[in-house]
Amino acid sequence: MKPSKKNNRAIGHLKTMVQSKTMAQSSAMNVHTVTNQAGLHNKNKHHGRYDFVALMVALPELKPCVINNPRGEKSINFSDPLAVKLLNKALLAHHYKVTEWDIPKGYLCPPIPGRADYIHRAAELLSNESKSIKHTLVRALDIGVGANCIYPIIGVCDYGWQYVASDIDEVSVENANKIAANNERLQRHIECRLQHNGRHFFEGVIKAGEFYDITTCNPPFHKSLQEAEQGSQRKINNLNANKAKKGTLKNTLNRAAEPSKTSAPTLNFGGQKAELWCDGGEAEFIKNMALESKQFGNQVLWFTTLISKKENVKWMQKTLEKIGAVEMKIVEMSQGQKISRFVAWTFKTAPQRQKWLKLKS
Repeated sequence: MKPSKKNNRAIGHLKTMVQSKTMAQSSAMNVHTVTNQAGLHNKNKHHGRYDFVALMVALPELKPCVINNPRGEKSINFSDPLAVKLLNKALLAHHYKVTEWDIPKGYLCPPIPGRADYIHRAAELLSNESKSIKHTLVRALDIGVGANCIYPIIGVCDYGWQYVASDIDEVSVENANKIAANNERLQRHIECRLQHNGRHFFEGVIKAGEFYDITTCNPPFHKSLQEAEQGSQRKINNLNANKAKKGTLKNTLNRAAEPSKTSAPTLNFGGQKAELWCDGGEAEFIKNMALESKQFGNQVLWFTTLISKKENVKWMQKTLEKIGAVEMKIVEMSQGQKISRFVAWTFKTAPQRQKWLKLKS
């Protein structure tokens, strides 16, 4: 993925900014909570029920998996991993014109509506900083892209971002690069890099002279495989109960699929170790990410990460205060009854951010 001449000029200006002005330091970090209206972002393509007629046209393979739920509405069996994967393939083909997409057996099959909401809120974060920003000039970095490559796909298709993505799993990187290469909409927009050191996040991925406007990340949720299996089984039980009571809405997939990240036989949404769990779970993962981010505060405008457990937000805030972050935003998202959030932080003051984003106008 080669940057355009316009991007090269912007990179040159950013280098000058780094050389002439050191990273902002502040003794008091500004913290803002952004509470959004319930429901998906207004730019999200997945409002309302799935249009299974259109999805079957986009992907005829989906047709045998489509059933009628207890209310007589078209749906799929969300306990069937093949049906879930084919639904995702159909959604990507219909809404994003990404027709060549697949994941290896046992890898995470993400709930697309919730993933899309994160990208739209992240884009909104940049747009709120600069109303004149050209998103086609935005350079993004995804930490832990997974084999599904979902965040770069949505970022490229909906906003024209240039995306670098990383993962510690070789199969994930190989598959994500294959998806990017096999779809014309994604070519020259996505580059996936292998992170050789599992203890690092940005080191070994961000190269000298590279600058990113925003990073994205969906951290491993659990502390162990056993914990992941237990959590996943609970969600599957809840899914079956929901189906029996009121049929299946899009946000049911978000509620059921998100925590079901594991490869045990009863865990139907897939997932490898790096996608599902890590030592210390989400809290340890995001803390270490925050600590390492300080080294790259001159090369990244906004760092962001999803945080599933609300109690981890306060620990993240304490970590960011200790390392000298200038500003932190807690962006809340709501899909159905599920409340999720991502945290964004920066080491640059508002005037520095305005100067940076002026190059993207």
